[in-house]
Amino acid sequence: MQSVRVELILFFLLFLLHLVYSYQEQENEDNSHSTNNHTIHKLSHGKLAFEIKVHGFLLWASMGFLVPLGILAIRMSHKEQCGRRLKIIFYIHACLQTLSVLLATAGAIMSVIYFDNTFNNTHRRMGLALYGAIWLQACIGCLRPHRGSRVRSVWFFVHWALGTSVSAFGIINVYTGLQAYKERTSRSVRVWTIMFTAEITLIAFLYLFQDKWHYIQKQGVILGNEPVSPTDQEIAPRDRPKEIR
Repeated sequence: MQSVRVELILFFLLFLLHLVYSYQEQENEDNSHSTNNHTIHKLSHGKLAFEIKVHGFLLWASMGFLVPLGILAIRMSHKEQCGRRLKIIFYIHACLQTLSVLLATAGAIMSVIYFDNTFNNTHRRMGLALYGAIWLQACIGCLRPHRGSRVRSVWFFVHWALGTSVSAFGIINVYTGLQAYKERTSRSVRVWTIMFTAEITLIAFLYLFQDKWHYIQKQGVILGNEPVSPTDQEIAPRDRPKEIR
């Protein structure tokens, strides 16, 4: 009877050891699984942040830099008389805008593959509209009629209006993209916002300065070769010659 009790106690102790060992193994597996999930989550989060940065860089280069730069380039041709320079300016404009379309297309492909395409915020909806508008603008540019044709004026107005709109809304969408990145990653975008604002301010200054450049040259401020004629100055009443009666 005593031996039976000893055997039962040993069996019970072995059973408890087995339960403790099984529990420890299960806990280790759970901890390992949790660690792996956390590592995978960190890796996927880091990869997503990198993809967002690449997407943002592509769209900044396209909408926030090349499109406005192409507009500045083509405005230089308005008062250019040399045919060779006109061709150079036109090809610079065409190359800049073509590159901007390609970069925007790459950014759109990244959006479709890697991001959630629910279009539930302003940045996504505006981006979708801009993707279509920039390709429409490129097609209109390729269908440019010859100078002197009756539809040339209509084509010019549509091309100018759509290009200006794409540039303006593209700049706005860069700002909304920075805000979306801040909300998604909880990271500050203050430095990027300041740098982009400084760039746009410089481009706007050059845009406005282009209209005054020819005028400044004619005032003798830059060249100093053309004297100011008396008719360009207002003659005070006291300086006017008296009429001889």
